[in-house]
Amino acid sequence: MHKRLEPETGQSSARLMIRRFRRHRLAVVGLVVVVLMVLMAALAPLLAPDDPNRIFDKFESSPSGEHLLGTDSVGRDVLSRLIYGARVSMSVGVGAVVVYVVIGVLLGLLAGYYGGWVDQVLMRITDVFMSFPYFMVILILVSVLGPSLLTIIVVIGALAWPMIGRLVRGSVLSIKGSDYVQAAVALGYRTPRILFRHILPNALSPIVVNATFGVAQAIILESGLSFLGMGVRPPAASWGNMLSEAQSITVLSSQPWIWIPPGLMILLAVLAINFVGDGLRDSMESRSES
Repeated sequence: MHKRLEPETGQSSARLMIRRFRRHRLAVVGLVVVVLMVLMAALAPLLAPDDPNRIFDKFESSPSGEHLLGTDSVGRDVLSRLIYGARVSMSVGVGAVVVYVVIGVLLGLLAGYYGGWVDQVLMRITDVFMSFPYFMVILILVSVLGPSLLTIIVVIGALAWPMIGRLVRGSVLSIKGSDYVQAAVALGYRTPRILFRHILPNALSPIVVNATFGVAQAIILESGLSFLGMGVRPPAASWGNMLSEAQSITVLSSQPWIWIPPGLMILLAVLAINFVGDGLRDSMESRSES
């Protein structure tokens, strides 16, 4: 009878969380924007009016009927590159978060569950990673390994896990003394089953919220790297390397169509994702209090 009640309780809790999320209007708007950006990235070949690397004979031309957002200094269509640039930003955001969530969750589970010397060693490693000048280390590693989409995803993911590792460890420390965990231990369940079926599902709230904000942070990092010439290699389109053309005073003052669109896309993506994160945090905190 208890097993039959668990799914219903889980479903009602999920419905309650969705209702609370829907009341957060900015979060709903942010979710719509994020979904539209993901669709734009996925359907880029269908939505882009031209090949993003095609060079036209009009250099730095202002917006017109032929090129709605004009062309850049090389003669490429800005709108097409803007649409394809969403692929890089979304790939880096999601990919880096997947990497660091896997690392952080695994280490946090082990540190919180086993405690003792395992906890001490893993937390000291975490302290070392948190003491690094984050952006500078990423710059150095990317320059050594060679700038590419995969390198950026792996480097950001490999360095960004300490915060989520600490969050998971704290959740495990508060959960592992619960009756259902102690019952699972008494019944002789194997440690992986206890960690991933009994403890991890009850520690998902901080993981989901942190991962959501992490996507926005990864997008900003990739844009900064590309702006400095250490991101995705040209001629691949990226919002960051589109912004790099704005280092010229002439472009900043008289050719706003080259740098304003990618800057607005970065701003819009980060704001939308942060709004979603705020909504998830509020709905999950309300669920845990009820």
